[in-house]
Amino acid sequence: MTTHKPFLIPSLDGLRAVAILIVFLSHAGLSHIVPGLFGVTIFFFLSGYLITTLMRLECERTGAVNLRNFYFRRALRIFPPFYLVLVGITLLGFSGAVEGGFSWTAMAAQAGFASNYWEIHGGLQPAGTEVMWSLAVEEHFYLLFPLFYLALRRGLPNPRHQFMALLGLCGLVLAWRMFLVHGWGMIDLHNGSVHHPRTCHGTDTRLDGLLFGCALAVFGNPAMDACKHSRRVLLWIALPLSVAALVASFLLRDVAFRETWRYTIQGLALIPVFIAVIRYSDWMPFRFLNWAWVRKFGVLSYAFYLVHSLVIALVKTHLPLSKLWQGAVAFVAAVVLAWAMHVLVEKPCAHLKKRFASK
Repeated sequence: MTTHKPFLIPSLDGLRAVAILIVFLSHAGLSHIVPGLFGVTIFFFLSGYLITTLMRLECERTGAVNLRNFYFRRALRIFPPFYLVLVGITLLGFSGAVEGGFSWTAMAAQAGFASNYWEIHGGLQPAGTEVMWSLAVEEHFYLLFPLFYLALRRGLPNPRHQFMALLGLCGLVLAWRMFLVHGWGMIDLHNGSVHHPRTCHGTDTRLDGLLFGCALAVFGNPAMDACKHSRRVLLWIALPLSVAALVASFLLRDVAFRETWRYTIQGLALIPVFIAVIRYSDWMPFRFLNWAWVRKFGVLSYAFYLVHSLVIALVKTHLPLSKLWQGAVAFVAAVVLAWAMHVLVEKPCAHLKKRFASK
């Protein structure tokens, strides 16, 4: 997924690697035991945290956010790899090289970052585009949140009040999901579905995944603010409780819970996790996040996310192997493609993006 580094925090690259591996394993045939949506939830939290930290840092240095530069940097980060992959998906889908059908209208929805609502309303998802809904959610967030953040800072100068306001918005998103499920009755709670696109993929219903990260960025930010908690309390009380809450959110199969409270509990539980990973990355359970090869895989996570679904579809269509071998081949091929895209597309764009860095 798309993120912007305000600091060199190696453990966050490692966390990206964990998140993208969760997503891949789920899509490669292990969705019954690997919670792929949780990988996306991690990416949402990470994006909200890093983008807000960037804007907070710029505000504290210059007194404002240069919106022109912000949007241009985001465009350079997101658009070139995204549209390159869409071209590949279009060529392969139009030629019939992958199964699942093709629609020019569907591709237009993808190109306009409207794929999440296109899917919600029953639109076709051509092979390789099934994961693009999350990019639409993030793009909507990037478009609107900078303006909201500047207004928030102006109206609530106290960071603690900003934190509470953002958590309040998360509560409103939860209330909206509960209304859609219980008040509107839009979901059949007895059909045994794992998730419903309306609550899972809508920007209005998943925005809290990003806002929880924003909340951590404005108050108690482990990369910017002084430590106000005990290491022992965080690592031996708050963190285990958070992990327990996450595990419970995976195990509880009630459909109403999964469509409503699951995302809220996971977002809250990730706050202590992120504080611990950033502030205490040398702690033994987190050390693997700093391993060079793990961090390198994390750096490739956006490109890997873009290509992996298409690669899996191609492998399943053309290689009649066991699920295990199909997954292995797809993983290697996706890593190679992601690396090539990183070198040939992302790095040149990153150099250009530096010209628009905040000064």
